[in-house]
Amino acid sequence: MRNVNTGEATIRVLLVEDDREIAKRLGEGLAGAGFSVEHAYTGPDALAFGLNDTFDAVILDLGLPQMQGVDVLKAWRREKRDFPVLILTARGTWSEKVDGLNAGADDYVTKPFHVPEVVARLNALIRRSAGLASPVLQHGELRLDTSTGKASFKGQPIELTAREFNMLNYFMHRVGRIISQNELAEHLYSTDENRESNTIEVYVSRLRRKTSPEIIKTIRGLGYRMD
Repeated sequence: MRNVNTGEATIRVLLVEDDREIAKRLGEGLAGAGFSVEHAYTGPDALAFGLNDTFDAVILDLGLPQMQGVDVLKAWRREKRDFPVLILTARGTWSEKVDGLNAGADDYVTKPFHVPEVVARLNALIRRSAGLASPVLQHGELRLDTSTGKASFKGQPIELTAREFNMLNYFMHRVGRIISQNELAEHLYSTDENRESNTIEVYVSRLRRKTSPEIIKTIRGLGYRMD
């Protein structure tokens, strides 16, 4: 599923929902908001995804076939998988919300829901998990507003494609940390997208041209680091 940026953007999300129509509608809404979305439709599949892959957040329906969502969540937390989890619950089932939160969920949305609310809650969870309460990220003279999709450098607006926005967002959440090409590709592309070997270098070069040649450093043999 390709990302199309319409403002807010985070990175990689696992969507666990067995209702195909709901999953399709929500997945399209998340992709339209700039998320890279992977789908799981059963409890065992969700469990495997969460244990074996890397996500910035998870949307988890509690009523899943073969294995209940709350049991999936408990298994993830036992294995120290600490990504933020937003649970989906049926209207009026307050006990589901309590069980989910007690099992380690970070927030919940009640069905039926509005996709913009899910997007906003997901962005808030990801910001909090990175220690960032504000939707506006600031690093030196670089500013990125994840709620509006606007970026500026030295007070001047810069135009970013969806992929550039997502990459810059990822770097600004991880200032000072070395990030490999594989990690960047994993968080910028869905598994069903074609990935050319030089695309990460191309996007890094574009960001340097639009900001500063020194803002993202190449760490030879390891990857990149925003200083």
